[in-house]
Amino acid sequence: MKRTDLEHILHAAGAIAQVDELIVLGSQAILGSHPEAPAELLISQEADTYPPKSPEKADLIDGSIGELSPFHEQFGYYAHGVGPETAILPKNWRQRLVRIDNANTGGIVGLCLHPTDLAISKLVAGREKDLKFVEVLLKRGLLMRRELEQLLPELSPAHADTVRNRLEICARR
Repeated sequence: MKRTDLEHILHAAGAIAQVDELIVLGSQAILGSHPEAPAELLISQEADTYPPKSPEKADLIDGSIGELSPFHEQFGYYAHGVGPETAILPKNWRQRLVRIDNANTGGIVGLCLHPTDLAISKLVAGREKDLKFVEVLLKRGLLMRRELEQLLPELSPAHADTVRNRLEICARR
């Protein structure tokens, strides 16, 4: 997925849900901070998204332009309507959201996770593909370990321990 693809998804999802703002979670949120992110970070065909003021409309987005929809078939990418509970995030993640708002989004504002918050959510999830994603962020200099470690107090002690341990694994690879 490219940045323009994400912008297209934001435009379509916002129009379908009749909202002017969408949160972008998941790997493609990296396109908010790094529009020209390395190809290894852009493998996913989906953009996880939901309207923050009407999260229940995520189902409408998913049903209209989600996986295997005509939208997906035509463009090769799609929106995955998710809920706010999809990602475990630091307490103040909303203060760090990265805004996408341009002519391609058709007046819809995309609010993408900051790379550090994205990495934390990936480390909590802990799937192999998530750890690989964080590993690439570290190797490419798109994530500073110190910055991530400074956010650990914003997590529960159990999640902070999980993130710390998995971060160590990623840093050693």
